[in-house]
Amino acid sequence: MPVPDASSLDVNEDTMKASRVHRFGPPEVISFEDIERPEPSDQEVVVRVNAAGVGPWDSWIRSGKSVLPQPLPLTLGSDLSGTIVALGAAVRGFQIGQAVYGVTNPRFTGAYSEYATASASMLAPKPHRLTDVEAATIPVVAVTALQMLFHAQVRSGQRVLIHGAGGSVGGFAVQLALATGAHVTGTDVEQGVEYAKSLGATRGIDVQTARFEDVIEPVDVVIDTVGGDVQTRSFAVLKRGGSLVSSVAKPNAELADRCGASASFLLVDVTTDALTHIAELFDDGKLKTRVGLVLPHAEARKAHEMLDGLAARPPGKLVLSVSS
Repeated sequence: MPVPDASSLDVNEDTMKASRVHRFGPPEVISFEDIERPEPSDQEVVVRVNAAGVGPWDSWIRSGKSVLPQPLPLTLGSDLSGTIVALGAAVRGFQIGQAVYGVTNPRFTGAYSEYATASASMLAPKPHRLTDVEAATIPVVAVTALQMLFHAQVRSGQRVLIHGAGGSVGGFAVQLALATGAHVTGTDVEQGVEYAKSLGATRGIDVQTARFEDVIEPVDVVIDTVGGDVQTRSFAVLKRGGSLVSSVAKPNAELADRCGASASFLLVDVTTDALTHIAELFDDGKLKTRVGLVLPHAEARKAHEMLDGLAARPPGKLVLSVSS
């Protein structure tokens, strides 16, 4: 089967705008520049990016703190939503002109650009009910939440404690845990607590005013998106035989053994199957996302100032609007 020609969707330009870094450092290392348009490898597609999500891992990569090798220079960004304009020779199951969402590649780079190559295995058809901006808020965080709950084997009737329940991963974890029939308690601060409760959490605890271990009964599962002391203290409320899964830090194995619990760190694996399942939940009205501030692509530096706490930001996921 011949590879479809993308020319009907492409403008005749050899360059595109991208948000790049040539050295690791603070947000000011980000430059908005012209680079060559990409071509797909055999297992990739080229996506005309309409919106790119902005996540904390983007800040880690920019600052040189990624656990993955990141050759310079690089284009930032992983989460995207847009339209396929070219297919690699070995790609099956996608077509030119298809609306897709997902992640660029296993290094989580390349999405802050007008056109991005993306691994076909990390994309799926975009949820029909969502805009590109909404879809770009989803991939990494929703798949992380889904895989954390799967790894913890959350099931109906269990008590689940979710730390950072008002955040992007935590908010999806609340919704997905409730969908299994679990009883959910969420911890966060102020507005984060209210957001978790608005999603249906049975109880919300503001960690600024109460120590969660002093006010809740033992739980079957802890979903940790915070780490540090919060993670360590969580073993005090975890039942013997229970499970703690963290997306931010490797738990203390000795402490877990003393408590008779299992504990693990999960590194997300974004796949077409996971994204397809999440898209179906959105199209069935069973999940919702929260868009925070939408900035023009050229203001990626401003978005990273917000990620680093150098500028105020509203609740919700930051998104760059790339294509009009």
